[in-house]
Amino acid sequence: MKKVAVLGATGSIGASTLDVIARHPDRFRASILSAHSNVAALAELCERFRPDLAVIADSTLEGELARRLAAAGVRCTVASGHHALTAATAGTSCDIVVAAIVGAAGLDSTLAAARAGKRLLLANKESIVLGGPLLLEALRAGGGELIPVDSEHNAIFQCLPGGRPDLAKSGVRRLVLTASGGPFRGRSRAELAAVTPDQACKHPKWSMGRKISVDSATLMNKGLEVIEAHHLFGAPPDAIDVLVHPQSLVHSLVEYVDGSVLAQLGNPDMRTAIAHALAWPERIEAGVPRLDLADGGALQFEAPDLDTFRCLALAFQALRAGGDAPAILNAANEVAVEAFLAGTLPFLAIAEVVEAVLTELPAQAVVDVESLVARDGEARAAARRLLRRPC
Repeated sequence: MKKVAVLGATGSIGASTLDVIARHPDRFRASILSAHSNVAALAELCERFRPDLAVIADSTLEGELARRLAAAGVRCTVASGHHALTAATAGTSCDIVVAAIVGAAGLDSTLAAARAGKRLLLANKESIVLGGPLLLEALRAGGGELIPVDSEHNAIFQCLPGGRPDLAKSGVRRLVLTASGGPFRGRSRAELAAVTPDQACKHPKWSMGRKISVDSATLMNKGLEVIEAHHLFGAPPDAIDVLVHPQSLVHSLVEYVDGSVLAQLGNPDMRTAIAHALAWPERIEAGVPRLDLADGGALQFEAPDLDTFRCLALAFQALRAGGDAPAILNAANEVAVEAFLAGTLPFLAIAEVVEAVLTELPAQAVVDVESLVARDGEARAAARRLLRRPC
């Protein structure tokens, strides 16, 4: 029986993970559940899954969570705050950590799980975008293993011999990430000038939170995944490509020097990648419908429009710059997306804010978490200054 910590249990990845766990009660148990501030949803999950520990990130809500659990007859430890979450992932209450906290807030708990030698199911791409070298060093020091849960990176993992080999020695020519194209595929810049947050959050294939939905609409999500693929698989920027594939059935491809191309296909359902990562190297049932290619119609592929969707080009630019440029990119994007969702920034200006911050803060070497956090703060402050400027 493996004990699983689900960080970000009330989000879409958390829900999919708990669905897979519920299908295999003889193999997995949700021992730790966490949420940022959704006390009601976390309490309901605790009532169903009976974890040993429930953590609410917002410390002002710990008392309310404790009262709800007591009223429901749930006997588990209640904790709150950043340090409680980090301690929980490093402790003995879990064997597997599903890192699904959105944004930079998930970095410390992800590093703690890596240092503690846990199996880390990484769904928080921002952690590796911010501190890729630090996370890889933590994994080496702790002796743990990282299995990506993003559908694209999990697909690459499945198409590589041994998951993460030396790509040069394995005959790999390039990694190809697929992108749905989001809700605005094929639109011109002029057509995107007045789009609303609700329009940007209507993803054609995936059910996701609002922030990641906007990132998908700008293609920044794919840019972050390019950076993630570089760190996860040791691929140089010029060996990573992106193809728009609106059907979202081919999740990624690996091209080899002999001309072979291996692809992983499946219905667009995160439970496939989660089940694979939980049970690897075994395979378990995930509750995902079978893929019927005969019924699915034609599969389309096209190059991304980097002029209209500038965020993807900026991500490649940050990756090539190296150092903490990806962290600067991510921080500026989080601030810009927040402003867009609040209705104070136009959709197309998200990329403009990110590009301006990258220009203002040239890349520096990644030394430690403290300096990285400081630079993250500088980038956010720079982005907020830009937002305060009159149009």
